[in-house]
Amino acid sequence: MGEAIAGVTERDAGGSGRIDGRQVEQCRVDPDADPLNRVGRALPRTRVYRGGKLEAEGFPVAQISDYLAQSDTVVWLDLCAPRPDELHIISDELNLSSLAVEDAVSPRERPKLDRYPSHLFLNAYAVTLDGDTGELTSHEVGAFITERALVTVRADEGFDVDGLIAHWGEADSDLAQFGVSYLVHGLLDFIVDQHFTAVQALDTEIESLEDMLFDERPQDGDVQRRSYQLRKSLVLLRRLVLPMREVVNTIMRRDLHLVDTEMAPYYQDVYDHVLRATEWTESLRDLVTTVLETNLTIQGNRLNMIMKRLTGWAAIIAVPTAITGFYGQNVPYPGFGREWGFLVSVAVLVACAVTLYTIFKRRDWL
Repeated sequence: MGEAIAGVTERDAGGSGRIDGRQVEQCRVDPDADPLNRVGRALPRTRVYRGGKLEAEGFPVAQISDYLAQSDTVVWLDLCAPRPDELHIISDELNLSSLAVEDAVSPRERPKLDRYPSHLFLNAYAVTLDGDTGELTSHEVGAFITERALVTVRADEGFDVDGLIAHWGEADSDLAQFGVSYLVHGLLDFIVDQHFTAVQALDTEIESLEDMLFDERPQDGDVQRRSYQLRKSLVLLRRLVLPMREVVNTIMRRDLHLVDTEMAPYYQDVYDHVLRATEWTESLRDLVTTVLETNLTIQGNRLNMIMKRLTGWAAIIAVPTAITGFYGQNVPYPGFGREWGFLVSVAVLVACAVTLYTIFKRRDWL
């Protein structure tokens, strides 16, 4: 990584390869500005730390080379949806691999950590869950990690970069002295916290789904639609969370020289959160499957109960029908044409109906 920084200094001293740029208003993009400031709706975000203290932020991108030429500074640059040619401007300064640059602008790359001679490339996803629809939204972010610089590349403005900055501000200020290690930890912790929040929200949604299963008023259609959407979101979340185990575990390797000894416990805490989120995701996937199977079972049981009751009432009605049919024959029978014969037939009809009803009720068929 040191070679990349040295390369920046040498090219800067020669007067070539510097990033031309200027600071403009945050709410507008100047169409006449330099290429790096035309990276979409959001302007580049910049910060520089010196000796563990935030020295400046929001400065023009052109000053990055000047700060990197000083040995005691660490720089953060954020770009939103840059084009490949725009990203190559900063990649030339930091000696970034063309393959990593291609991955940074390619959509839907899997979460990963790639190692190059001069830098590391990290790709991850922040997520948000819509509590009303159960839909999971993901926002891709790539990060180039050098010895004294962190460059984040967001695929869209959905990634909460202001939340990331606030997260850095909430962290222990004494940790800022560890430079890039501190910034990378904040980025990973911020992303993993969103994963954990999404898992918790999914758990809550599945609990409410379980309550709907045993509601007195059947909600089969709502349960099926909600189950499908939650399962779909859970599958997507699992694809984004599961690879983070390998990402964080690789970053913690000693041969990368990224994690200082003092920062190791903080990275271990992030790794523990990744493991918990992964295990929780696996258990929720089984739970959603169980909910779907239970819903089908409840529907089958409900249908059996309905058929059992219909059968019972059909039997109760069939016996009186048979009796009235017998007495309706056009042949003489005991009591034919007599009043007492009619009364006997009615008594037999009522007695049989009451007897069948009592038997079926005791057996819980009605």
